[in-house]
Amino acid sequence: MEISNDSGVKKPKRLTSVVWNHFERVRKADICYAVCVHCNKKLSGSSNSGTTHLRNHLMRCLKRSNFDVSQLLAVKRRKKDNTVSVASLGFDEVQGKEEYIKPTIIKYEQDHKKDEIINFGGRKFDQEKSRLDLAHMIILHGYPLTMVEHVGFKVFVKNLQPLFEFMPNCGVEVSCMEIYRREKEKVYNTINKLHGRINLSIEIWSSAENSSYLCVAAHYIDDDWTLQKKILNFVTLDPSHTEDLLPEVIVKCLNEWDIDCKLFALTLDDCSTDDGITLRIKQQVTEKKPFLCTRQLLDIRSAAHLINSMVQDAIDALHEVIHKIRESIRYIRSSQAVQGKFNEIAQQAGTNSQKALLLDFPIHWKSTYLMLETALEYKTAFSLFQEQDPSYSSFLTDEEWEWAISVTAYLKLLVEITNVFSGNRFPTANIYFPEICDIHIQLIDWCRSSDNFLSSLALKMKARFDNYWSKCSLALAVAAILDPRFKLKLVEYYYSQIYGSTALDRIKEVSDTIKELFNAYSICSTMVDQGSTLPGISLPSTSYDVRDRLKGFDKFLHDMSQNQSIVSDLDKYLEEPIFPRNSDFDILNWWKVHMPRYPILSMMARDVLGTPMSTMSPELAFTTGGRVLDPTRASLNPDTRQALICTQDWLRNESGGLIQD
Repeated sequence: MEISNDSGVKKPKRLTSVVWNHFERVRKADICYAVCVHCNKKLSGSSNSGTTHLRNHLMRCLKRSNFDVSQLLAVKRRKKDNTVSVASLGFDEVQGKEEYIKPTIIKYEQDHKKDEIINFGGRKFDQEKSRLDLAHMIILHGYPLTMVEHVGFKVFVKNLQPLFEFMPNCGVEVSCMEIYRREKEKVYNTINKLHGRINLSIEIWSSAENSSYLCVAAHYIDDDWTLQKKILNFVTLDPSHTEDLLPEVIVKCLNEWDIDCKLFALTLDDCSTDDGITLRIKQQVTEKKPFLCTRQLLDIRSAAHLINSMVQDAIDALHEVIHKIRESIRYIRSSQAVQGKFNEIAQQAGTNSQKALLLDFPIHWKSTYLMLETALEYKTAFSLFQEQDPSYSSFLTDEEWEWAISVTAYLKLLVEITNVFSGNRFPTANIYFPEICDIHIQLIDWCRSSDNFLSSLALKMKARFDNYWSKCSLALAVAAILDPRFKLKLVEYYYSQIYGSTALDRIKEVSDTIKELFNAYSICSTMVDQGSTLPGISLPSTSYDVRDRLKGFDKFLHDMSQNQSIVSDLDKYLEEPIFPRNSDFDILNWWKVHMPRYPILSMMARDVLGTPMSTMSPELAFTTGGRVLDPTRASLNPDTRQALICTQDWLRNESGGLIQD
């Protein structure tokens, strides 16, 4: 566009070069100037001067602004590009050939500090970095590798950066594997430098093709007292991988990461898994670390899977009643006339519910609970509706309504507890004990029902629960004791309700277990070997001559002083007043602050609180099925599949991550 102060000057010819997007043409008298819109510098604007000097100025000026130099050179570069022509890939043929697009300033973590802003405007295009950026994007967001061959993607990229050289999906796969190896080394170094120990969760995934996969994840509390989770392996299981071979597969993963000596607890997703699996793993691990002899703490089963199994028992038992309620709701919603008639009857019956009747989504059991809960509010209306509509045939008997009321109460408790477990993406182990104890107490009460249907259901659920409780109760109790708001008092409170006259013996068992574990940590604190020395605790050094005969005496005094302080460490914690309960209490921060006061106990708390008591992710908390791999990932070869899944997990959990303005 030309701006002139002289109304008598002829209208010049149209300015077609892209450089004029950055200059304002001004004419004074007989002289034409090109004024840079970024720095206001005046250059010759005469048509005889061309635009080369303007381009050269922009190459320098752009270092102080946010425009991509390659846009200025796009016209020439398009002609030289043998891969894809921008002109031939345009979606909108009406669009101007040289329309200027202002590039976005982004933040990106690769090889840069978290808060560093990378300005692409003032630097040359880097094909290698762009190749890795593309691979990062595909990994981070789970895009298919084949997206690089999609025409729409090529159009977008070529219009954005004409210099980018496309590569086939096999080339992207190579880049992804390169990133995987680099990130794996970082994760390896991180977990092997930990002062604390590693907890593992083992979860079985499936696919639509009925393939099975083993997902091995490490859980730990880092030196900043932040709970971390990292997927270490995603192993494709072939038909030969029976349960007998699972221990070998898991131990192989441990050896690959050199964490067999650092293993503290192993959490499996299914309570019915053969105990021999964990026993064989424990035997191989404890050969190197014999202090890990507290069997109950090494073998954990997923609390969320337990609840889902109990829910499934309840839904299966109430199957016919649930089917009738579904059909009743379908009938009432079949037409506006029927719906209107039912609403009228509900008002006459005095039903004050503002909820609308809804159908459930069977694989999401919380929706089944909500359907039952809402239907029960219209119980009276359903009974009256049966009398006035002879076509309504899915009515419930009084006994079936009573069963629905009781089972819905069971489900309500399980929904509330699952909400607690899924409310935090990585919950610490201390939150599980009171919730699991509430289930235990309720099961005891439900089993006393005089109704044979309800009592038989409760007994089936309790048998499943007892299997879980026998394996995990001590670990749950120890984690609760290490919560300063509860300590041993919470165990005493619940065990008196659960065990009655035998509660004291059970409480002593828990007390002995935590003392046994604490003593093991006390011994390790005085040992100088790989993975066992605790921060701030080491053997004393001496400046005496190497022939000093009293060196052993110095070590003896050190060990005695350490043992004296360690013995009082746990007792001191238990004897001090309980910390007041509040909603925003941060247990990891509490232990971080009190680590100097309880040097050994805090290290034990780090490992115990980092134990995963559930392997189910929050988004799947209310589903009846397990984790299912998407078809895109399932179609990949095993090595690539593992690389993409593990690296995606690592990148998403990095604090730097992919940051966008």
